[in-house]
Amino acid sequence: MKSDVMVTQGSADAAETGEPLWWILLVTGSLWILFALIVFRFDYTTVSALSILLGTVCLAAALFEAVAAAGSHGGWRIVHIGLAIAFAIIGVVAYVHPGNTFNALATIFAFFLLLRGAFEIVVAILVRGTDLWWIGLITGTLQVLLAFWAAGNFEHKAFLLVVWVGASALIHGIQEIVTAFRIKPRSGSALSPT
Repeated sequence: MKSDVMVTQGSADAAETGEPLWWILLVTGSLWILFALIVFRFDYTTVSALSILLGTVCLAAALFEAVAAAGSHGGWRIVHIGLAIAFAIIGVVAYVHPGNTFNALATIFAFFLLLRGAFEIVVAILVRGTDLWWIGLITGTLQVLLAFWAAGNFEHKAFLLVVWVGASALIHGIQEIVTAFRIKPRSGSALSPT
């Protein structure tokens, strides 16, 4: 496996040598889980509140993809930049048109979940020789399934949109925490403190 496989997905090289900034993923994963908890606690009854929530999630995902692009090489950098741009556009659309219907918001979020899930599945397959590669496969599959569920026509769309956003944030948080511990320097590593 080439070393240009992205560090945020736990490449084989990063897992062997350890990444000195592994704790950043631990913190951001914890923040995603905290965000999911906050999402599940509040009752969003207006389209504007849901739009702001969706825009925040998409812009945060765009920021994380931009950071991942800075740490990637070659084709992975292009993929991360493309995802960052797509997520930023989705986030801006959610902020600019907060009066749209729940169906439009669900469609925008379904697109976000589909892109994110497909990316996670592809990366998991490419790094399948590393520890816990299957976590990315499971989380990616769950996000794709959530995307199709979000695209469907269901009653109580507002409630389901909150559930989809919270579930997506929770999945992303868990994945980042697992990746942080996967790339954490080993105790005998030269990168570990003495």
